[in-house]
Amino acid sequence: MNRDLRVVVVGAGLSGLIAARDLVNHGIHVTVLDKGRGIGGRLATRRIGSDPAAVLDHGAQFFTVRSPEFEREVAEWTRAGVAREWCRGFGDDDGHPRYVGVDGMTSIAKHLARGLDVRTNTLVFAIRRGTSSPWDVVLDDGTVVPAHAVIVTCPLPQTYSLLVSAELELPSELTSTEYDRTLALLAVLDRPAAVGAHGGWQNPNATFSWIGDNQAKAISPVPAVTFHASPQWSLDHWDDDHADAARLLADEAAPFIEGCNIVASEFKRWRFATPRSIWPEPCHVITTESAHGNGTIALAGDAFAGPKVEGAALSGATAAARVRAELAAN
Repeated sequence: MNRDLRVVVVGAGLSGLIAARDLVNHGIHVTVLDKGRGIGGRLATRRIGSDPAAVLDHGAQFFTVRSPEFEREVAEWTRAGVAREWCRGFGDDDGHPRYVGVDGMTSIAKHLARGLDVRTNTLVFAIRRGTSSPWDVVLDDGTVVPAHAVIVTCPLPQTYSLLVSAELELPSELTSTEYDRTLALLAVLDRPAAVGAHGGWQNPNATFSWIGDNQAKAISPVPAVTFHASPQWSLDHWDDDHADAARLLADEAAPFIEGCNIVASEFKRWRFATPRSIWPEPCHVITTESAHGNGTIALAGDAFAGPKVEGAALSGATAAARVRAELAAN
């Protein structure tokens, strides 16, 4: 593959990192841009305190494997020592392993990002027809990154806003995709909690969709629990004052950590936590003609192949393969 070909990947979450790694492995120059301070997207791990710090996964909590393609990917992660099996259910053993990052879910993102040109704290403002290449990716400071193809992996409402100046027709089903929201409480405790079988509890009541004991998961050296509010509770309290919502969620959490005191905590908001509808294909690709050659835009992420870790990974891999095919054809 011609190394002069340049691809920009918007978003350093799992889909973006999987896509970037595939393209780099095929000899394509790739730049990954992300507005956040770190990489991983929903593969998010937070440290609170010190000596030792509590470690909490506050986005994706675990993942399963259903397809041969993802099974091969996860086998590589386990060989590399960045993922391991946690358990096979949070109650009765259902036979399906639940996997986690060895030091939190961000371990997997850091592994995938090795050797890639990943630029964090970099906000993409727009994607438009290029002046020297098919596409110009415009940053908020006015910097322009030229590209022959762009893979966009951020939530679809954000993707749509980036593409307004690209003069592309997008299916209305994509542009109207809605997302559930999640409010999360990260709680460091003064003693070990007893949260469900193996330290996980899915949909325990109307307030919470997930409660996870990070010490039982073996990623935190001290007691630390992640509470994800349910989509409805999160929507009902989304506009609450930050401190008020955090206090309410801590009050709701109290029965699940009876006998423990919260010694430190953080409150998180996930505006685009889970897509409510899934596009039937693993990605959406548009190729247009320009004076500088054909240009390709690929949309990928968990709204395409499923809102779980596996879906995001497969979407990123498919987007990379489609972009490679389009570049080779042109």
